[in-house]
Amino acid sequence: MVTTRRAARAASEANDTVMDSPSRSTSTPRSSPFLPTPLERAGLVLFPALLIFGTIFSIISPQTRAAPYDPIAQSHFQDPSVSPSYFARKSNIFNVLFVKRGWAWITVAFFVFIFSHPSTTDTGRRVRASLRWVAVTTMWFLVTQWCFGPALIDRGFRWTGGRCELARREVEFGSDTVGDKLTAVACKAAGGKWKGGHDISGHVFLLTLGTAFLMQEVGWAVLRWSGKRNEERCVVMTDGALKSANVESDTSLGEGSERPALGLGGKFAVGVMGLSAWMLLMTAIYFHTWFEKVIKARAVFQGVNANDS
Repeated sequence: MVTTRRAARAASEANDTVMDSPSRSTSTPRSSPFLPTPLERAGLVLFPALLIFGTIFSIISPQTRAAPYDPIAQSHFQDPSVSPSYFARKSNIFNVLFVKRGWAWITVAFFVFIFSHPSTTDTGRRVRASLRWVAVTTMWFLVTQWCFGPALIDRGFRWTGGRCELARREVEFGSDTVGDKLTAVACKAAGGKWKGGHDISGHVFLLTLGTAFLMQEVGWAVLRWSGKRNEERCVVMTDGALKSANVESDTSLGEGSERPALGLGGKFAVGVMGLSAWMLLMTAIYFHTWFEKVIKARAVFQGVNANDS
């Protein structure tokens, strides 16, 4: 009798183990709702890595080190005969057609993806994604374009002692208000130049923010759709409970595992992200000081984390 009971108990425990093992093997690792997930941390490491590599390359490269540098323009001299690289010239086609219109490219890539990828067919999901785009675009606009007057980049330059060279001459002739009203665009349009202060890199901000935004929007959707990565973020529910983001998902994990993962919209977004990363590296090598690039990259990380929260 005892032997029979022991055998029955052992069989029951073995059966429970077999039943539990699939759920354990398919359980999704959860991350803090207030911190980047392991995958997000790996992606964010890309940006400081590019800045560090670019800075080191600019120091050890004989061509870059020997090329004359204009500290006012924050770039090497633009004469092709002395410029260390095609990408060191502001007139290069990628800078003119891509970086100068960077946020337009980011926006087009984002909307092409959410309106073409099968994982984002739900109207509510598209609305939420569009609201996140509005939040990030507002951040970009306030920092680089206008913030109840001059943009934050222009204000930062002024706060660190920078002036428009043309405005300085106006002050000498009796006008002490011109310099306070000029932005970087207005200063250059009037024939002046920013001088002094820290002209924080708007290109680093744009390229980093845009790439990080697309990585979040495209990456998570594609990975969940294809079922290629079993990782989820925790979310805080209205009652304060911490649950997996699965509870608010409109699609199941691996729903599109038998179909192409990226699609046309995803491929276009990946192309925009790749070119943005390349131009970020070129900026790190040939433009601005190390301090200015780090400050702007740090601002982006703070903004991305705030948007995720």
